[in-house]
Formats: sequence, structure tokens, C-alpha cells
Amino acid sequence: MLLRDRIAALLAVCVFLAISLGVSDKPITVKPITIGMVVDGSTQAEREPLRAYLAKAMGRPVNLVFTDTPHETVASLADGSDDFACLGALTYIRSRAAYGVVPLVQRRVDSRLHSVFITGARSSVHSLGDLMGKRFAFGDINSASGHMMPYRELKQKGIDPETDLKLRYSGSHPATAALVANGVVDAGVLEETVFTALIGDGKLDSRKVRVFFTSQPFVDYVYVARKGVSPFEREQFVRALLALKEGKDDSVLKILRANKFIVANDQEYASMRLIARELNMY
Repeated sequence: MLLRDRIAALLAVCVFLAISLGVSDKPITVKPITIGMVVDGSTQAEREPLRAYLAKAMGRPVNLVFTDTPHETVASLADGSDDFACLGALTYIRSRAAYGVVPLVQRRVDSRLHSVFITGARSSVHSLGDLMGKRFAFGDINSASGHMMPYRELKQKGIDPETDLKLRYSGSHPATAALVANGVVDAGVLEETVFTALIGDGKLDSRKVRVFFTSQPFVDYVYVARKGVSPFEREQFVRALLALKEGKDDSVLKILRANKFIVANDQEYASMRLIARELNMY
């Protein structure tokens, strides 16, 4: 067969395959990867370095979604709207049981995280015992650091939050900080890295609030994949976060309130399951 005949035959095969596969001159739309994040008081513009970094690392468009509550994030994982998400420990153990979410990575600090109890700078509250009868704010009811673990700390100190406090739920860590700073409540509790970030970014006035108690350490946030995400995409996501280095990726690490990421596993949440059962939250 002459060379020109071979080329013609090859072109004919290519045309046939293009027609068979429905290839057209229209641009192919690539579905973005959607990642559910924890509400932290940041703006979309402030989160842009993180979105850009993940999009480059994964070779796909990336959407960062900040829902109002952990419950909404879980719902988005369950219905396939979110591919990955950052979940607090309580939300994680529930989602693992209900939907089979896959734990991937966590910040190094999340293996020994704390909740901080804060009050007004001139408040008479200096210990957990001083909270009796006071107006107090937890964060979201489904939050480990904003509800479950501080709830347990109070119970261990002989304080029943349901009867001994004038209790309310703010819905998020930044909202709790604002309630305390503005004097709407006498005290509240939030996750320590959010508190530090709010102070550092000037979104919470350090002259208006102070920490009066810090909880015992506990394991908390974990980045997960919904059950249907492919092993390849999971590995891409894990590598992207594990590759972040202080001094090189500080703009991204700041958004994540982290200095290093480590591989997560389900076994380390066994103690949180026990605590959640103890408090009838799981």
C-alpha cells in the first residue's frame, strides 16, 4: 500500500472513531472538584491562594464551598455535590458510619487540638466554676471543638450546661467570638486555631476578649473523600496537602491554619466515638 493510501486509511479510522465517540468541535467541559471547608471568617478573596494551589496540584478546576453548618457539608458529601471536605471529629464519625466517607489527611495540630473558653477582657469569669448562671455560647451543635468536647469539660467540672448556664448555639466559631467580644454572652468556646487566626488577622480585638480556660487535647478535624471518589483523585488530594511546606507555601498554610499535614486514619477516632456515645451524641 502506498504511503498516501495508508495516511488516507488512518484518517478514515480517526473520523470514524470521532463520530462513534461523539467528538465535536465544542469545548469539553471539565467538572470542577468541590471541597467543603470549615467556616473560619475568611473571605473568598482571602481563600484564593488555596483554591489556585489545589487546582494546579490536581489539574482540575476547584471550588471551595463554605456551608453554614457541618450538617450541610455532610449532606453535600452524601448527595455527591462535594468530592472532599474538612470535617470535625463528631461530624466525621457520624459520616463514616452513615456514608462511608474515607479519611485522608489532617493538620498535625489536629492530633492534639484544644478548645479555648473565652470571656470579655474585664469579665469576672476566671474559671469554669465562675460560669454558673452565666450567658454562654457553644458553636455549632455538631462540632467537636465547639460543642462536644467543651460540653464534656463542663460536665467533668460539675456543671450541667443544660441547667446551670443560660445556653445558646452561635452556629460557628467566628460567631461565638463575636458574641463574646460584643458582650452578647458572658463567655463562649471555640477551636483554638480559629481563635488564634481571628486575633492574628485583626478580625477579633484581643483587647476585648481573653482566654480563661483551655481544654484537654483531643483529635479533631480530618479531610475526607466521599465514598465514590476514585483512588487516583484521593491520592492527588493527599499529595497536594502533604506537599505543603513552611517557608514555601505559607500563604496556603495560613488559610488552612496549619504548618504541616499528616496522613489520617480511622482508628485514631476511637476515643472520640466513646466520648460521643457517653454524651449520647453518637
